[in-house]
Amino acid sequence: MKISRAWLQTYFENPLSDMAALSEALTFHAFEIDGIEGDILDVKVTPNRGHDCLSHRGIAKELSAILKLPLKNDGPRKSIIIEPKVEAVSVSIDTPLCSRYIAGYIKGVKVGPSPEWLRKALESLGQRSINNIVDATNYVMFDLGQPLHAFDAGKLSAKDGKYAIAVRSARKAEKMLALDDKEYALTPAMLVISDANADATIGIAGVKGGRPSGVDGDTVDIVIESANFDGASTRKTAQALKLRTDASQRFEQVISPELAAYGMRAAADLIVQLAGGTIAGFADAYPTKGDQKTVSVSVEKINQVLGTGLTAAEIADVFVRLEFGYKEEGGVFKVIPLFERLDILIAEDLVEEVGRIIGYDKVPATELPPFPKKPEVNANFYAAEKIREDLVSKGYSEVFTSVFADAGERAVANKVDSVRPYLRATLVDGLNDALERNIHNKDLLGLKEVKLFEIGVVWRDGKEMMMVSTASEKEKAAEMHLEGAGSPTYDELPLSKTGRYQPFSKYPFIVRDIALWVPADTDADRLRSDLAMWAAPMCLHVRPFDRFEKSGRLSLAFRLIFQSPGRTLTDAEANAVMEKVNAAVKDRGWEVR
Repeated sequence: MKISRAWLQTYFENPLSDMAALSEALTFHAFEIDGIEGDILDVKVTPNRGHDCLSHRGIAKELSAILKLPLKNDGPRKSIIIEPKVEAVSVSIDTPLCSRYIAGYIKGVKVGPSPEWLRKALESLGQRSINNIVDATNYVMFDLGQPLHAFDAGKLSAKDGKYAIAVRSARKAEKMLALDDKEYALTPAMLVISDANADATIGIAGVKGGRPSGVDGDTVDIVIESANFDGASTRKTAQALKLRTDASQRFEQVISPELAAYGMRAAADLIVQLAGGTIAGFADAYPTKGDQKTVSVSVEKINQVLGTGLTAAEIADVFVRLEFGYKEEGGVFKVIPLFERLDILIAEDLVEEVGRIIGYDKVPATELPPFPKKPEVNANFYAAEKIREDLVSKGYSEVFTSVFADAGERAVANKVDSVRPYLRATLVDGLNDALERNIHNKDLLGLKEVKLFEIGVVWRDGKEMMMVSTASEKEKAAEMHLEGAGSPTYDELPLSKTGRYQPFSKYPFIVRDIALWVPADTDADRLRSDLAMWAAPMCLHVRPFDRFEKSGRLSLAFRLIFQSPGRTLTDAEANAVMEKVNAAVKDRGWEVR
């Protein structure tokens, strides 16, 4: 969320600190800062605070609590009633996925360019100014966090001089031309806003408005939408349509239906200020109003969890700074969070609020108490580790093969493909297949023999069993049931060391052998290094494979592996390198056999 310092300043009488200080305050008490660009903070609002902090007011309240700066004209908020009521617009909600819908009717507006202060405010966040009506709704969204939308009332159908707005599920094969001039195919899983008199879709709920009812230069009367839509439904709709908007982002995080009233009041007042007109009234459909929640926590619990020695007065100060209502009796706080703080549900949430507002640097470091008993070891895990370590020490390499097979006892309900529709009953088949494919890469891997093993689950005899299986070139594949091994302790577990991963090339390799007659006192390791240097950079490995002495001379044979990480090498390229190697050998006075 991009936050303007100049915009934040409108919430405070006292001047705010510089950008670095604001960034530090938020980082150590609330959110990470993704970046600072001029007068703009890029705040990484965590999902649990999307309810209230995807707005300038939300961030202003955070800074107020953290820095002990009083907010200007923004005391604790309670539920408000939107008045006057209007008879010319009705609202009906035909789905449980919309908890509230307010329609505000404003007559006689004059659509035109926005004033400079409004254009600059929106442009500072990377938003494009459209007109004074649309800009006003966007401004309120970025200011308070409540998405809004404006419909041209003149483009809606009226019956007996009355407009009818309905929130319903989309119908099968229903389509809508959106404000981005793209037509979207809707499904019954999506919510839409409908002009009920014409049974015409005029908006995708929580995501995008429709082009046919959009505000333009000829608009005179408007209907403002301030609603609350289900977060999961909005997310799925935006994802399915590949249409994620600033509005959908806020509904996805779930916001309080109470916020709709504040958004409507702010938007209606701002529109009249910018575009003139008269507020005819509001239609507010609010089927199920939630109860005010209370969360309790004791001073003892807060100090126990944080490891602090905070007094009741110090804790009360935190709740005052957060503008939470509370009553304290006998060391127990009964706290009433602000309605927009949907994240405050249990005592631990209040503990977190106290900890972060006083500052985590005030929480002392405390060693954990000793564990009361010796940790238990999972017997099957222990047995698998012992077998794994033993096989690796004998030159085996571990592989993981597919759990799906051509045949077996258990058929897969949702098939990955039509070729292997069963769960495997043995590890042997997959291991043999892996063995056949790896034998061809023996030279590249520098192995004299390919030896593989796998530890995994099979399904047979009506049971799920953990098995271990081995396979190599010189012996049949073998499989046994992996049994748990007693009750070992962690001290007895084997330790495995792993090397640093290096990406392998997907291109073919080329093998060339060279055998040399050299003096008997020649260092084989030094010769191997020289060959690698002469064959660089295409030579990946140089490995000795033969050695014998005859008539005072030493014969050494090496295998050179050529491979490129980015392309397929040719035989001509490998031959050219070998000619260079042969020339270097002859310069030493040695003989190529």
